[in-house]
Amino acid sequence: MDEKQDAGLTVAFLCTILLLLLLADLWQPDRKFSENENRLLASRPTLEKSALLSGKFMEDYETYLTDQFIGRDNWIELKTRSEILLQKREVGGVYLCDDDYLIEQHLPEDFPQELVDRRLELLSRLVEGYGARVMLVPTADNVLTDKLPDFAPYYDQDLLFAQVRERVGEEAYIDVASKLREHAGEEIYYRTDHHWTSLGAYYGYLAWKEHTGMLSPVSYDPGKLCAVTDDFLGTLYSKINLPSREDEIRIFPETLQRPVRVTYDYNVRKTSLYEESYLEGKNQYGYFLDDNHGFIEIETGYENGRELFVLKDSYANCLVPLLTAHYERIYMVDLRYYNGRLSQLLDPYMGESTDVLVLYDCIHFLEDFKYY
Repeated sequence: MDEKQDAGLTVAFLCTILLLLLLADLWQPDRKFSENENRLLASRPTLEKSALLSGKFMEDYETYLTDQFIGRDNWIELKTRSEILLQKREVGGVYLCDDDYLIEQHLPEDFPQELVDRRLELLSRLVEGYGARVMLVPTADNVLTDKLPDFAPYYDQDLLFAQVRERVGEEAYIDVASKLREHAGEEIYYRTDHHWTSLGAYYGYLAWKEHTGMLSPVSYDPGKLCAVTDDFLGTLYSKINLPSREDEIRIFPETLQRPVRVTYDYNVRKTSLYEESYLEGKNQYGYFLDDNHGFIEIETGYENGRELFVLKDSYANCLVPLLTAHYERIYMVDLRYYNGRLSQLLDPYMGESTDVLVLYDCIHFLEDFKYY
């Protein structure tokens, strides 16, 4: 009887804890946005017969509960600490690497050839129709390989580069991977975030400049990079939620020397390539070009008649300031947020003085690159 009584008390205790957590979770208002993770959180799904029968409702509701669970950030930290105690070097899709680097995990099986083929077909249409150049940036797991845990699997992006080069041709393909690997010992990626740093973007800029042969009225000096913040904790830190070595965000002071006019989504106008307010919050990488927008127009003040369209993800945000010295106007289109037909946007601007650049990191290219 004592054993049965103890077991019953244990079950009752656990049920009480779960009930209290459920009640607290129901009492807590839903959060729309996680500043720590820099993403929208799932909202409560609507109960519909079709979704219930297909199982989608339960799937969406499980995602909702995971996102809205009370004390979510603390539970993430507890989970990370427990897995570190078990000597795991990968937590929540993030490798815990040498020199305090956090590097996002990308597995080969997540990028099947059918997906690659679909993206290459879209890419080749842009190259054939608009003479686009292509710069796909390798992620840190493909450049900082010496910092990865022993035998850590990763998606070999060289396989993608070879297919892109063959599909679009040497004239269109910009080899930024080789340039970055030449400088792998430098701080070209953030330690706590998935983006490249301004120094990494500078080497991408050099690869672009060598490929195009374009001359610049400005000479950028990486020795003069200046820090605008020294307490940046990025997206990968948010996934493990443990104390980490903070990053600096640095910029080239040369990008501040000329007045510019920047228009976001056709109506918000600014006179800087940088948005200081982001440095006071969690998403400090948003300092570059006010984070992400569907459409951005930059008037640079250089009257050379040349224009550039950049089809991009957020990797472009810290490289485009370097390109402002080459063009009179730069248009940036983020296809994740732009809902119009791409050809209707591009066609009116196309001419001998207009260039098109596709600039993505490899993973976002495979995951997000699509248009109609």
